[in-house]
Amino acid sequence: MSEHFDVAVLGMGPGGEVVAGRLIAAGKKVAILERELIGGECAYWACVPSKTVLRPVEARTEVRRTAGMSGADLDWNGAREYRDVMARHLDDSAQAEGYTDQGATVIRGEARLTGPGRIRAGDREITAEHVVLATGSQAVVPPIEGIEEVTAWTNRETYTTRDLPERAVIVGGGAVGVETATFLAAYGVEVTLVHRGPRLLGREEPRVGELLHGYLVEAGVDVRLQASATGARRVGEDSVLSLDDGTEVVADVVIFGTGRRPRTQDLGCEDAGAELGEHGEVLVDEHCRAGQNLWAIGDVTGVMPFTHVAKYQGRIAADAILGRPRPAGYEGIPRVVFADPEIATAGLTGDQAEQRGIRTAAVELDLARSLARPWTYERDPRGHLGLLADAERKVLIGAWAVGPMAGEWIHQASLAIRTQLPLDVLRDQVAQFPTYHEAYQAALDELDV
Repeated sequence: MSEHFDVAVLGMGPGGEVVAGRLIAAGKKVAILERELIGGECAYWACVPSKTVLRPVEARTEVRRTAGMSGADLDWNGAREYRDVMARHLDDSAQAEGYTDQGATVIRGEARLTGPGRIRAGDREITAEHVVLATGSQAVVPPIEGIEEVTAWTNRETYTTRDLPERAVIVGGGAVGVETATFLAAYGVEVTLVHRGPRLLGREEPRVGELLHGYLVEAGVDVRLQASATGARRVGEDSVLSLDDGTEVVADVVIFGTGRRPRTQDLGCEDAGAELGEHGEVLVDEHCRAGQNLWAIGDVTGVMPFTHVAKYQGRIAADAILGRPRPAGYEGIPRVVFADPEIATAGLTGDQAEQRGIRTAAVELDLARSLARPWTYERDPRGHLGLLADAERKVLIGAWAVGPMAGEWIHQASLAIRTQLPLDVLRDQVAQFPTYHEAYQAALDELDV
């Protein structure tokens, strides 16, 4: 006989945790189903461990570029130990106990939807008034001939490894590839970054990729653009990757940062009334509804594959289930790459605005030429800010920043884009002196709108 719940949440990554937590707090009887670890990819194999080992890299840069300081050295053993603490040593028992103490039912194992509101997990069957799909995504390894012969890693192996390789070739010039290259090169690994596109971070403004390219080369990374892997083979202890330009890269490991795909295979989405897109993503409406009393949040929706978006969608879905529906809006959500220095963007690029028929005005600001803060922060300061405005409506529609702590100060642009603050209102703001936030005032003064 099956047990009935108000809500069943399949997948307990950050989005699943948000929606489950809000519904439990609202007094709902909640079942949470997780096949791996409560906390998901982000907590154990991606965001948290990667940013933990990137922090010493950032701190070393700060020391080396700060007047009157010296002596910063990286300690991999210390960084690795703290990484494992932050990733809970791949142990979620405390999290499971916490949910049980709150009154939720924790169910382990693979789960499959067998019909609307019906779920089978192992030999257990449950029913639920509402079902929330939060199963996330998994790394894609392209079908390269011979790949099974070499040592191939994804983010999981990279951010749980005990010992760093001496040489690594990274395939993919998106956020994962760039952060991994930054991390490994700083710890002394010989890194080659192979990217099939003409520039890094190809979905962002070309200038962002240009600046990033220079910083990676400066850090010792061998960047190969417009190059694709065509084959792989093992030669002794070496992993050899063949490229379509006729060259080869020899390394200890081949690391793939070539995208992710939604985890919907064998989930039974269609049996429960969901419709899948061309990449296997669960299609949802503005309330994250995928069907009658069926909801989907996070990477599995294919909307924006970011942890903060999954958490946002968790709030949207929970509010809808609780009878307080509000539409999700994705304009201006920040996107941050934790490189050295950081890269942060929000809103549209110039190309995207052109495709929408928007008449735009743009400006790029060299922070060192306009602000005091970069000079008080570091010697030979780095940093650029770009703004994109709708010239007719006179509002900000896009922004990018490359510089120290850019991920912290991009949020002013994000808020302006999401709320459509008029440029005159933004120009009238008063930023603390000296801070990087002053860059917005300086850039707006140069923006011809």
